Amino acid sequence: MNETIDLMKKHTSVRRFTEEQISDEDLKAIIDAGRAASSWKNFQSYSIIVVRSQEKKAALFDLVPQEAIRQSSVFLLFIGDLNRAEKGVGLHTNAFYPQGVENLLISSVDVSLVAQNTLLAAESLGYGGVIIGLIRYASREIAELFNLPDYTYPIFGMALGKPAQHHAVKPRLPYETVVFEEDYQEQDASVIQAYDQIQADYAGDRATDTWSERLTNQFAQKPNPASQNLLQDKKLL
Repeated sequence: MNETIDLMKKHTSVRRFTEEQISDEDLKAIIDAGRAASSWKNFQSYSIIVVRSQEKKAALFDLVPQEAIRQSSVFLLFIGDLNRAEKGVGLHTNAFYPQGVENLLISSVDVSLVAQNTLLAAESLGYGGVIIGLIRYASREIAELFNLPDYTYPIFGMALGKPAQHHAVKPRLPYETVVFEEDYQEQDASVIQAYDQIQADYAGDRATDTWSERLTNQFAQKPNPASQNLLQDKKLL
């Protein structure tokens, strides 16, 4: 173990914050550490919108009613961004084909790597945060609120601040359930049932459903169409 691994393994989501603010100096250091993440061909196919004003947070909260947004010192909106790519390509040719799964993966993976770095950097300075993916359910409204141009789309947000709560680390799936030697090892439902019990033991009286029931709520219904509709609007599908 070392200090970095110890920090990473202590991660918990923080949704309640004190009134202490993140300084400009700390915030820039946090975001610059995030931006040091790996990037496909160094394209850096993302943008980050920093939200500090209570007015903008309130407007965002109206679309995505997560209290962490209003309580945060800073809310970061992470954008998949091929708008700069369109400008760069235009220097050489009139052909531009941003549509499709591969380019969406390029921008989405770039964003995710930057965000994870950002959150770890914040935690290393004594702050905490939570990633909020529900913003995708209001994709079009958020795109309008933040004036997103063509070839951009919101992927998730991150609320950051000084923690006002501390939870035990949530248990992950057992190592052997997700890490395989040489070949994929498909497992049966007993693995899921065992993890349901692990999660139930962790949550105790706070448990309202099992892990597999949350899987069911997500994947046993048709996907929310908001992101797909916006991607079509922004000429990415």
